[in-house]
Amino acid sequence: MKTVSANGAEIPAIGLGTWELRGEQCAQLVSSALQAGYTHIDTAQMYKNEREVGEGIRASGIDRDKVFVTTKIWPDHFATDDFARAVDESLALLNCGVPDLLLLHWPSRTVPIAETITALNKARRAGLVRHIGISNFTVKQIDEAVALSEAPLVCNQIEFHPLINQDRVRAACARHGLAVTAYCPIARNKVADEPVICGIAARHNASPAQIALAWLAGLGDVISIPRSSRPERLVDNLKALDISLSEDEVAEISALKSRHMRLVDMESIRPDWDQV
Repeated sequence: MKTVSANGAEIPAIGLGTWELRGEQCAQLVSSALQAGYTHIDTAQMYKNEREVGEGIRASGIDRDKVFVTTKIWPDHFATDDFARAVDESLALLNCGVPDLLLLHWPSRTVPIAETITALNKARRAGLVRHIGISNFTVKQIDEAVALSEAPLVCNQIEFHPLINQDRVRAACARHGLAVTAYCPIARNKVADEPVICGIAARHNASPAQIALAWLAGLGDVISIPRSSRPERLVDNLKALDISLSEDEVAEISALKSRHMRLVDMESIRPDWDQV
């Protein structure tokens, strides 16, 4: 598995996103993904599936030290004591050892970043997690979080696909040595409606989703976590790493960012997004 290096972490370039996966289906898909060659599973407290993710990891028969596990804490639990309890709860539900990466799921509108970054570092110092990072942070918030953190942050998980412009956030992450983890990497399959991507897919005998994932992987600093509820798609997504796009194809896909199609925009908690 290709990996992305970031501030001491080696993160597999494609992982399984588990948002909206529940119950036995979630556990089975996690197990199937690991058996198919995945080495990275992404979950979150808010997904209500950490227990099933842990069950899937154990059922896969794959050694735990070969699986990179990411989970995330919801802003409702960002105050110091709440954060510590939330971390303990996530570890108990996962029940598969120390998570490799713990993220702040969204920036909080009420708890100061300094308080939560301190709690995040405390969890790392206590050996409850190997690496720490952030998610859905803007350029200003990235700079602030990095400045406040005792340990290096390793990634910012954001919505990223060919149809959104994330140049400013990526540049801020690069400045601090953070990787970018892309959720919704195939834009909820809206890439299949793009003639440019479909044309490139036809030339490579691939699907539009595979081309979008290959484009992201080719950027070098991006990890993708596509979600799939269909086992057959798991292998298809991994095959994207075998696709080599030409410079012209990369440029054609990159030009689509002018659409700036944001699909996840939770009004109750979203920050003031960076202007493009």
